[in-house]
This record gives sequence, structure tokens and C-alpha cells, in this order.
Amino acid sequence: MHPTPDAPTEVIPIPPPPRPRRRGPRRLVAAVLVTAVVVVAGAVLVTRHRAGAQRQPAERTEVTTAKLERRDLSTVRTLPGAIGYGAARPLTGHTAATVTWLPAVGATVKRGRQLFRADDKPVVLFYGSMPLYRPITGENMAGRDVRIVLDNLKALGYATGRQPARKDDQAVLTKDLIAAVKRWQKDLGVPPSGQLAVGDVEVLSGAVRVDAVSVQPGSPANAPLMSVTSTRKVVTVAAELGDAASVERGAAVTVKLPDDRTVKARVTTVGRDLAATAEGGAATAPAKLTVTVTVDDPGVIAKLDSADVDVDFPGRTVRGALAAPIEALVALTEGGYAVQGPAGLVAVRTGMFANGWVELDGAGLTEGTDVVVSS
Repeated sequence: MHPTPDAPTEVIPIPPPPRPRRRGPRRLVAAVLVTAVVVVAGAVLVTRHRAGAQRQPAERTEVTTAKLERRDLSTVRTLPGAIGYGAARPLTGHTAATVTWLPAVGATVKRGRQLFRADDKPVVLFYGSMPLYRPITGENMAGRDVRIVLDNLKALGYATGRQPARKDDQAVLTKDLIAAVKRWQKDLGVPPSGQLAVGDVEVLSGAVRVDAVSVQPGSPANAPLMSVTSTRKVVTVAAELGDAASVERGAAVTVKLPDDRTVKARVTTVGRDLAATAEGGAATAPAKLTVTVTVDDPGVIAKLDSADVDVDFPGRTVRGALAAPIEALVALTEGGYAVQGPAGLVAVRTGMFANGWVELDGAGLTEGTDVVVSS
């Protein structure tokens, strides 16, 4: 059916298309807040995790302790020395004669052997502490010089007979001793007179090594003839006079050898050298102490020639000191020292430091107390 043209047409309005929805500021704020909450929550979790890790029990570290001891502490002064035969000393003849023979440099002369010849007669070495200062002659003569003759002849194997009882160190020239002198003189190749003149023998402390010869045959015998040393290897130290207080004869010392071995030794002689002088008498070098050190075991240095060594001389000594290893000391910020004992830090007064130990005194500290030492 077709509408008639005269009928009115109904118009239906068409609504406009919907406009796009816009995110408002409230929704943006909400999104930001949500993100912040997530971040904060993560941070809280990490913080709690770290805190929990810190609350984990730490590993225990072991500490090293040492016990306080009672010991002798000594300071040590180390001086350089050299191995050799010691300081040479001059030997002077005591007979008004002419030198006819001298030993070679380096020769060793022992008891009963000739040191040199004067007027072609042997001058023999005897051991002793004093020279023969007078002729040994006349029965019943007594003295320490007679004792030297007696002791040396006995050491050489001659029968000297019995001596009268005496309370001193003198001996008596008896008939038996005179007879022993004659037998010895006959074996020596000289007239057996039974008496000794000054200069027939030279008395030294022991066997000697000829270091140098000062004269030639034909020189007067009553003059310096040669220089001699000990036959035993020793250590010689040239010490300053300021070291005299720490160097005593008979003192025990320690010698450090070139191969780092250490040997025990003793001071045998302490002599003062004159200062070196230039022409006109002016001193060019200060005087020094010449210290001779003999090792307890001579074989240790017997094959060492002119080797440099170090010698440790003892100094001040504290006996029975309460001592701790130096590593036990703790420096305090307010000054001074302390040690860490069983009950905590204990302030201490320190004394001598020696060989890695320190003398100390503190409240409650006794021998056997454990103290912490640094490792």
C-alpha cells in the first residue's frame, strides 16, 4: 500500500552518537596511590628480610691467649765482631844476646819448644802468669817463679820430687827439682847447670801463633822480636768506650755466625786500645775496647777464616719479672696500656721490654693468668 500524498509524515528523532568517556583526575590519583602502596610494601618486605638476616647469630671467632709468666728479662746489645786469632801482642826477648834464628810467620809454638835462638841457644816457652824476673839458682830458693819452673817440668814429663808442705802457691828449689832442671837442659842441648838465667825461657799464658816477625837474625835479643796471637780461633770485637758497662770479663754472650747459627761464648779479655795518632801526636780516632770472645765449642769456628759475626752482650737484667708477650698489650685512648684478662681489660704498668716480652704489673694479675694476645 502506498501512502497518499496528502497524509502527514511522522519524523522520529535520532539521538546523537555517544561522546568518548574521559578518565577523570580522581582515577589517576587512585592509580598512583595503588602503585605507591605496592612499592612501599616491597620495601617493607626487603627491610624485614634484611633485619632478619642481621638477627642471625654471628659466627664466633676464636681468640688466642697466653699465660703470664715469671721469667728473667735482659736487654741485649749487639756489636759486630770478626773471627780470627785475636789481637796480636808483641814478644820481647829478655837476654843480652844476639838473635840467631826466628820462627816462620804462622808457626805455632807450644810449651817446651823454642820461640827463637839467642847466641845459638834455644829460648824456650813456658806457661805461666808471670815472667822469670831473677835467676833460678840455689837450693831452698822459694817463690812463685820457682813454682812456674816446677809446673812446666812436670807437664813436660820430668820427675821433680816431693815439695815441702806450704800454704801458699810458692815452690821450693829442692835437690830433686835441681836434678830435673839438669835432665831437661841436657835434653835441650845446653849445659846442664841446674840453674836458669833471666831470658833462658819466656813465660806466656799458653801456646802462641807467630803473627809477624819484627827483626832479622843479628838483631839484639832484648827488644821486640815478633808479635804473637792465640792458637785458638776467637772472636774480636772493637767496642766503643761507652759500651764498657755492658762488657765484662767472663760474661756469657751469644755469637751469631754467617750461616745464622748461634753459639754460646764467653768474654775472655777486655783491653783498651790507644787512639790512632797522626804525625805530631794528634789523635785521629777515638780509643776503643778490644774485646776477645772465646766460643764454648772451638770446633764450630775452627774452619772459618776472617768471617764477620754479630755478638750479643747482656745488658740490664730483671729477675723473676711478671711478664707477658708484647702482643698482649692493648694501647688505651687515654694513654698507657692494658691487657685483656678473664674479667675484662686491666690497666697495667710496664717495665722492661726484652726478647718479645714485657714486664708488667696490674690489679689481680698473677703468674698463670690468661691474657688475650693478638694474632
